[in-house]
Amino acid sequence: MAATDPLEFSEREDATAPPAAAGHPYLGFAIRAAAGVAVIGFLIRKAGGRTIVSLLMRERPAYFAAATALFIAGQTMSAYRWQLLAAIVGLRGRFRRFLAYYFIGVFTNLFLPGLVGGDAARAIYLGREHDRIGHAVASTVADRMVGLIALFWLAATAVWALNGGILPASVTRPVMLLGLAGFAAYLVAPLIARAEHLMPHRLARPMGLVTPYLHRPAALIVPLVLSLLLQISLVIGQYILALGLGLSIPLYIMVLCLPIANAFASIPVTIGGLGLREGAFTVLFGMAGVSRVDAVALGLLWFASASLGGLAGIIPFLITPVLRPSRTPAKPVADRANSGAANPGASGRRAP
Repeated sequence: MAATDPLEFSEREDATAPPAAAGHPYLGFAIRAAAGVAVIGFLIRKAGGRTIVSLLMRERPAYFAAATALFIAGQTMSAYRWQLLAAIVGLRGRFRRFLAYYFIGVFTNLFLPGLVGGDAARAIYLGREHDRIGHAVASTVADRMVGLIALFWLAATAVWALNGGILPASVTRPVMLLGLAGFAAYLVAPLIARAEHLMPHRLARPMGLVTPYLHRPAALIVPLVLSLLLQISLVIGQYILALGLGLSIPLYIMVLCLPIANAFASIPVTIGGLGLREGAFTVLFGMAGVSRVDAVALGLLWFASASLGGLAGIIPFLITPVLRPSRTPAKPVADRANSGAANPGASGRRAP
């Protein structure tokens, strides 16, 4: 890494920048929540509310508990993936710290309003622990990007291997293009990183967050594999819920449709993807011969399972303090490297 770290420069630039105008976080939260509820209300009305409720009551508790446990296990694996990515930019620490911060992010993503969602929350916790907010933001951005790339890869692979004319070309072609674009971007990542200095400042600044990762694509292999395992675990969890409802949806249909639906649900329009997921379920599973009632019920049940799993983050949220930013200037990168070599056991500033 060069002596002038772009992430450190970003931190200093942020510290001297004038404060941004205050927005209306509760209004934004209300709009997102209302949008999700409106879509759900429309889908339930079209499918039949009483029929959906009676179907949901058929879910076997053991299957629901198993799906929720699998969701929590997947988030635990995601915390380890984030730990690996943070180490690339020099942020190291115990896994239990990353696990606590990650579940705080899952919890805040579900319930807190405003632009500061789960990703921003865990970046703040990690960045203040190490006095390196820029690096923490970079690790969080990389974690999100790696997850999305793996999601696109799985969706494209499923379409290529399992479609067989089930989904129309209007659905499969964009999925295949996204998967191929993600794979191509991974292959040429070092070239993209070298072109950073040629970009306009407004584009080069956010690009600087992921430049350390673009220079080291081989270091992303394990995080990408973990992301693929996570997406597969999400499919299995929703398949378990379908079995608990007594639905006879083949597993290959779940593998084909769910990654695409999860990609839609990741669009930050509604709270937790509520409404977007169920709408995507209705369209995609409908093309595969699944009734609208079954699709909406499965989507609502998965939202409930994921929300319950996210509630596990309330424990670290309540007991983990947010460290105050240090008032001492950050060390230059070379100094930190020298001090790290002298004391290899050090792993950032400890909480008081």
